[in-house]
This record gives sequence, C-alpha cells and structure tokens, in this order.
Amino acid sequence: AIKKGTGELEGVSYEEITYEGYGPGGVALLIECLTDNKTRTVADIRHLMGKHHGNLGTSNSVTWMFDRKGSITVPRRNVSEDDMMMIAVDCGAEDMDTGDDYFEITCPADQLAIVHDALVKKHVPIESSKLTMIAKNTVNVEGKTAEQLLKLIDVLEDHDDVQNVYANFEMDDATLESLNA
Repeated sequence: AIKKGTGELEGVSYEEITYEGYGPGGVALLIECLTDNKTRTVADIRHLMGKHHGNLGTSNSVTWMFDRKGSITVPRRNVSEDDMMMIAVDCGAEDMDTGDDYFEITCPADQLAIVHDALVKKHVPIESSKLTMIAKNTVNVEGKTAEQLLKLIDVLEDHDDVQNVYANFEMDDATLESLNA
C-alpha cells in the first residue's frame, strides 16, 4: 500500500477529475481531485456531500459560475496600495485585492507566468503564485447554513484525494467570528 501510494509500483496512474455540486444554501462547489480510483473517489465525495447537506451535480452544472485565473500573493511590506496597483497593472494584472498583510493580484490564467516574471523583475517579493477558480457571482450565507457549509468544505478538504475546493459564497465578519468562537 505504501509503494502504491508513493507511486513506486508500476501501472499506477493518477487522474485529475473535477466534481461539481451544491452545498448548503445553494452554494456552488468545485472539487478538484487527483485519484488512482475514480469509482472510490466519487463514492466518497457523494457520501461526504450527502452527509453534510450538499449534493453532487452533473458535469458543467457549476463550472460556468467560475473563471480560471492566475493568482499572485504579495506580502504588504512598505509599499502603498496605489504604488502596488500601478506595478501590477504595468505587469499585466487585471485586478488587485488588498488584505491587512498582503496584496492578491489576479490575471488571466494564460498570463500567470508572464505577470509573475514581470513582478520578479521589478523586485516584488512573491509569497505564492497559482492557478485558481474565482466565482463570477456569490451567495451570502449566515447562521446555521454558514456553519454547515464550512463543515462540508472542511471534510472535503480533509479527503486524501481532494486537491482544491472552490465555492461561491460570502460571509460577513460577524458570522465568521461567531463560528470560530
């Protein structure tokens, strides 16, 4: 089993597969998996979704609600938001969100390497650079629905075959704080 899991056995092939579905409150979920057994993985995902107030959807049932984008996280160190925005736009970025400790720069998926390299040439420290799925629209969740949704996302992310879980929800800070308490 260890040799199979580490890929030392011949004949083991891994497949990327994306499952789609809906969580509590009608929140769209994209679940990216890497598996050596699609039958086992789909059964596991279906079981987890059903147990935690979600359901598996058909192919392309929620993919249309997301755009594949490049995402670059830059630590917020001695750079103003305006200056970072100018640098990002000059490098080919589409948008930038600001957090307390970071800037999140988005760009077209096929331009990720180009924008990344342009930022590096301008001596911008990069914390992470990856492809991601960004929701075109969001659903606001609160109360019991928010609690169920976060639990579902947690159990999905804990599954060995799951690589990424994307969802199209928003939650206000008060709800998030009450759930973390």
